[in-house]
Amino acid sequence: MSERYYAPVVHVADAKDAGRMLRDVMRDRLGVSRRLFVRLKQSEEGLTINGERAYPSYRLAEGDIVEFRMEQETSEDIYPQPMELDIVFEDEHLLVLNKPAGIIVHPTTGHYMNTLANGVVHYWREKGEMCRFRPVHRLDEDTSGLVIVAKHPYAHQQLSVQMMEGAVEKKYRAYVYGRPPADEGEVNAPIGRIPEDPHRRAVREDGAPSLTFYQVAAAYPCGASALDIRLGTGRTHQIRVHLGSVGCPLIGDAYYADPAWEHTELARRLNAVIGRQALHASLLAFRHPVTGEPMALQASLPADLRALEDELSALPAHLESTTT
Repeated sequence: MSERYYAPVVHVADAKDAGRMLRDVMRDRLGVSRRLFVRLKQSEEGLTINGERAYPSYRLAEGDIVEFRMEQETSEDIYPQPMELDIVFEDEHLLVLNKPAGIIVHPTTGHYMNTLANGVVHYWREKGEMCRFRPVHRLDEDTSGLVIVAKHPYAHQQLSVQMMEGAVEKKYRAYVYGRPPADEGEVNAPIGRIPEDPHRRAVREDGAPSLTFYQVAAAYPCGASALDIRLGTGRTHQIRVHLGSVGCPLIGDAYYADPAWEHTELARRLNAVIGRQALHASLLAFRHPVTGEPMALQASLPADLRALEDELSALPAHLESTTT
């Protein structure tokens, strides 16, 4: 196999495949999109059966070894930049990182350096890997935690389908002012853009359906809470907007700050400990995009959130009612 290709995806034909055309098995059994299949069949080494080049109309026999390979790509528009990376999992198909707060995932207009993409592209080049940076999802700049990056189009496609189908479990740890309505519950409210500020989101009747599940992990005497969050949908700023809508804004979130809290003694004390929204993507559970193996990856709390926990545990009661 040429070094121009990623590691092959292998499928051994079984009795269900016998007599079926390769293109139908690729679509129905392996979930290969039409667009990707076109790329594969046009590639010299893209599709093989038992080591020989195969064609879409080939009818499979039980035991046939189907392999497909994607040509390697690079992110030519992303400048490689040395960066310390916290890698939670990596194989030839995907990379999962624990992103620190204060860094965006992908370059944007006017922000071409110091992104997670810059660091990953440099890391791959140092290893001699030729991969295009394909994040399956993103986190806000000031949210820490787990991010999945696919190494080739098939892995990205398969993980994106899981995302759309709600088959990827995402859990977050959030630290908020106040107490939610119950120790365990959900916020089911549509989220949309605010016309006057298109970057900001709010609960709106004309918004997209949005669902957030929460459970109180700790109720601190000072009037703050730690919540474990699970997402039913994946809207922009969903956790920040939903928690704020029930009177529990994220600690340290200047963009969605609640006036009822921001001038309290509690806010003054906590702002001295943490300078970003207190939100961490702690767990991702999904099926491996190639092997189908169930995966559950976790990222422990970063130092600033551990310090916040210590401060919340130490603060006296009823600071939320004291203004500065």
